[in-house]
Amino acid sequence: MAFVLPDLPYAKDAFGDILSAETFDYHHGKHHNAYVTKANELVAADASLQGKSLVELIKSSKGGLFNQVGQIWNHTFYWHSLSPEKKQPSGELLEKINDAFGSVDALIDKMKAEAVGHFASGWAALILKDGKLEVTSYHDADTPVAHEGHTPLLILDVWEHAYYIDYRNARPNYAERVLKEAINWDFAAQNLDGQGVSRADQPA
Repeated sequence: MAFVLPDLPYAKDAFGDILSAETFDYHHGKHHNAYVTKANELVAADASLQGKSLVELIKSSKGGLFNQVGQIWNHTFYWHSLSPEKKQPSGELLEKINDAFGSVDALIDKMKAEAVGHFASGWAALILKDGKLEVTSYHDADTPVAHEGHTPLLILDVWEHAYYIDYRNARPNYAERVLKEAINWDFAAQNLDGQGVSRADQPA
């Protein structure tokens, strides 16, 4: 079985001017797909890699293969972290946000600062670590999957290809609009169960 490009969980024109259909055409249809294609080529060329799931390869590989499989997982998780309908945290997630950051607005400010302050390409993330929420970031193709104890709740892509069509070089504007208007807080809340890694996995 080869890895596949997963379908988007919404129409690519669902976000209006927050994220354009053209961005999804390139970001999902070309960038994400290129990682899938390259990962399949690398796995097909090495019998020792075959029969492993996406997550198993992330945890056992390095270098070129790690970059490809890490990016497949990161992008899949990112698509699910977005919502074309504006949502608000509630229940247990809201309680944990208030405990860790004081308010939802304070969390958004912290995530924006992490995304904007992250040098070069990578990912800003909200994770659960030792029972508490934390904001962190990962460089290039690094991923929470590769870090013991980092339970991912949501992730924000800060590679230029995530925003350049719509925002040019203005990463702060992209981060602010997505974080304030397009986060799938229901998905983040679901991932409090510790199973978030599996929600972007693919079987061998």
